[in-house]
Amino acid sequence: MAVKKFPSGTYGRQTLQFYPAPYKAPIRAFAALVFPWSNEEVLLCNIEDRGWCIPSGRVEAYETSLDAVKREALEEAGAQLDSIQYIGCYHIREKTEVRWADVYTAKVTGLQPISATEESLGRQYVTMETLPSVYYQWDPQTEMVFQHALDIMRRAASL
Repeated sequence: MAVKKFPSGTYGRQTLQFYPAPYKAPIRAFAALVFPWSNEEVLLCNIEDRGWCIPSGRVEAYETSLDAVKREALEEAGAQLDSIQYIGCYHIREKTEVRWADVYTAKVTGLQPISATEESLGRQYVTMETLPSVYYQWDPQTEMVFQHALDIMRRAASL
């Protein structure tokens, strides 16, 4: 089976390239992101100065990227996760600086109050059809990675 090719994208002055699993970043990830699903809807959080997006953040020195997505999902969306699966990573380049971000998909098993209220202004579930009008930055790469995350969750649910 051929590896899926994802288009490149940008975020500010950064160039982003997504590499699907089984590819792993050659160095420790500085950030981690998670696509938290409940059935066919993804849970987004409203991050001040960014808007509606998936939970994400820096990987602290004492934690793994898996630990970081659990923490960020809880802090930013009040989400408890299960069936967390690594789906790939982003190569992030800005001028001569290169960083990596690990990407996961997961099932939401419960919601509690948002703990990082200074960061997250709220949460909402949205469908794939609604995402382009809601998500803070929508482009072909973002759309393809969302679809990749949903496809993996669908396959996991059918096992």
